[in-house]
Amino acid sequence: MLRPELLELLREPVATDDKYSRGVVGFVTGSSSFPGAAILGVTGAMRCGIGMVRYLGPRRVGELLLEVRPEAVLVDGRAQAWVLGSGMAIDDDFESVLGHLAAAEIAVLDAGALAVVDFSAHASRTVLTPHAGEAAALLSRLGHDAPRSDVEGSPAEYAALLARITGCVVLLKGNRTQIVSPDGVAREAGPLSADLSTAGTGDVLAGMLGALLAANHNRVLESQEVFLNVIELAILLHSEAAELASQDGPVAALDVAEAVRKVIAKYHV
Repeated sequence: MLRPELLELLREPVATDDKYSRGVVGFVTGSSSFPGAAILGVTGAMRCGIGMVRYLGPRRVGELLLEVRPEAVLVDGRAQAWVLGSGMAIDDDFESVLGHLAAAEIAVLDAGALAVVDFSAHASRTVLTPHAGEAAALLSRLGHDAPRSDVEGSPAEYAALLARITGCVVLLKGNRTQIVSPDGVAREAGPLSADLSTAGTGDVLAGMLGALLAANHNRVLESQEVFLNVIELAILLHSEAAELASQDGPVAALDVAEAVRKVIAKYHV
């Protein structure tokens, strides 16, 4: 069960709401090599109850996305949070990623974005979402050599180091996921569902993070504790969704994304 301070962040719509007041999350994700990352992230966000999703990415990926998620808006504009880098590789065009990061108040940096951002400037509330391999590569790029095996062996230590040198909150993914802020506040979430060990679940988590941060954006900007609470909430909902999806058999990432709404529904009773 979710703690009360996490549960209160699952905001239900009220009569005075519209799509903008419920929150807008933007995505610069996906590529010709990994178009599914965009679909998975956007679906994870929508199943968290966000008011609107903006998607900016390769035209062909946008076309594929609209076939699955016709609610997505393929037009740039304001968003309370941005999800950047999922499904992108180092040889992709990161101009839009860097531009939206510079203008954002809240950002989730995932996958490919971790390989290009220099961290000299970033959103005031930025969370990095590496797995151990990506964390090791990022640490090396920033002058702190750490083999993947070392990161896997001491995840809390390396998450703290990464948070300190980037100035961002770090969500280091694993069965026991680490959440560490630049000033050393640390949390651990887990053990999490083993069914998350399949391709694409990280893209789903990034989308969920973006949606929940956008829905709570004012409180997130006002309080680091709320920022950390939203991150923890996304991790726990993600794991619960995998557990629920597994009741019907082996799990793929889209199953996790689609199960999120059922997990949230049980907390809205």
